[in-house]
Amino acid sequence: MNNPVPIATLFIGLNGLIAFALSYMVVMERTSTRVWHGESQTDVSNQPNYLENPGKWAAFVERYTQKSVAAKTTDDGLLQRKVRAFGNFIEYVPLALLFLLTLELMQAGTGLLWLLGSALTVGRVAHAWGVIKTYGPSPGRAIGFFLTWLVYLAGAGACMYYGAIGVLRP
Repeated sequence: MNNPVPIATLFIGLNGLIAFALSYMVVMERTSTRVWHGESQTDVSNQPNYLENPGKWAAFVERYTQKSVAAKTTDDGLLQRKVRAFGNFIEYVPLALLFLLTLELMQAGTGLLWLLGSALTVGRVAHAWGVIKTYGPSPGRAIGFFLTWLVYLAGAGACMYYGAIGVLRP
């Protein structure tokens, strides 16, 4: 099997696993807090409680989750932080991976590709960790957004460079 974009493929896979892990963390937090929509009890206070008269499916899920996941009785903001970590990941990663894929297709230097892919992956893990563990500024958040901005600036610049070369060469 000949893969013309092995570096981009690797980082797309790694970041796909990170996206899954962040999504899983949100689902488990929603399950333990029983906040099915929004990010806090306040967000759902005006919504009907579907568990008062649940359908068969909702009743089954509620019984299963009550047995398998410890319920929280207070809102510590963790669900909101996990939702934001996942949302921020989804906001930034697709375009960064598109830079990586495009540059690999343009046969950019492997050093640049490894730098961008590694900075993106490390940055997104650091950012998610910083957002989830700490409310407000944190070293993880700072490292994460600076590395992501580096990927955006270097990736965009490299794409413009290789694009200009492609346009100027007949």
